[in-house]
Amino acid sequence: MCSRRSRSIKLTPKRFAILFVLSLFLYLSLYTWNLKTGALDTLAADTGLQFVSLALRPVAWAREKAVSSWERYVYLVGVRQENEELRRRAQLLKMELDGRREQVAELDRLHRLLAFTPPRDWHMVGARVVAQRLGPQAALETMLVDRGFSAGVRVNTPVVTHMGVVGRVLRIGPSASTVLLLTDLNSRISVRGETHRTTGILAGHGPGHPLEARYVPQNAPLQEGEILITSGLAEIFPKGLPVARVTRIERSDISLFQKVEAEPLVDMSNLEEVLLLMAEKPAPELPSGELSAPGPANATAAGNGPAAANATGVRAPGAATNGRPAE
Repeated sequence: MCSRRSRSIKLTPKRFAILFVLSLFLYLSLYTWNLKTGALDTLAADTGLQFVSLALRPVAWAREKAVSSWERYVYLVGVRQENEELRRRAQLLKMELDGRREQVAELDRLHRLLAFTPPRDWHMVGARVVAQRLGPQAALETMLVDRGFSAGVRVNTPVVTHMGVVGRVLRIGPSASTVLLLTDLNSRISVRGETHRTTGILAGHGPGHPLEARYVPQNAPLQEGEILITSGLAEIFPKGLPVARVTRIERSDISLFQKVEAEPLVDMSNLEEVLLLMAEKPAPELPSGELSAPGPANATAAGNGPAAANATGVRAPGAATNGRPAE
């Protein structure tokens, strides 16, 4: 059966000729029909374009993705550079703003400082604080200012701010001076109460400790909260400068004097600028070793206080106060 089928589909020359003629006829017919209608050309063109479009579509997609990725990379590089530039400019503006704020704060401090009016026959010189707490192991409550004897500064020149007394000049150099603060253990300032006019000697006890107003009699009127001002008796500080505020008063039956504690009006730890007060006609300095002996005039000036109300704390040897030996 198999051989019979192979013989039935065997291509003979006659069949080939017939198939060729039919194919040629079909081709010529289609060709003639296409010449008249152009349908086959249109079909071929559409089919070819569709095929080419399908073939090129992945290529176009890949190209678009590559170009988009590159453009995005270039954009991000530009954004990064722009961000770095903006960050740098923001840092510069922040530094400039900090500088402006510091200038405004300095102008505010100087404005308040220059609002201080020096007493009559005194003039003031501004100075900047260069350093604080000098001496071995910072034992002295001092600070260094940028004014020396070239600016007319002398030993014991008063140092103040618009708030009150800071201290006095301890040592001087050509362009700098050491200021002894009123909180130092060696500081002594003759003061009186602003309201009741009670006199005493204000002594320092070191950092973190209250000041002490010494030699205030038991019956002398004084109240807590009262402002202590310079008395001007020692001729170092001009009269009437605010120094401290009374914080505590203790009276005892076994002592001749009240125990008076006070706090300074000036915050010594945050000072940046100060004023140096210099007399128009400085009083002559006593030669070293010559101290005035206690007498009626000195006792009256001290207001029943020590024999000599000296802001430096120096008294004549052997001087006594109300029966007590001088300390």
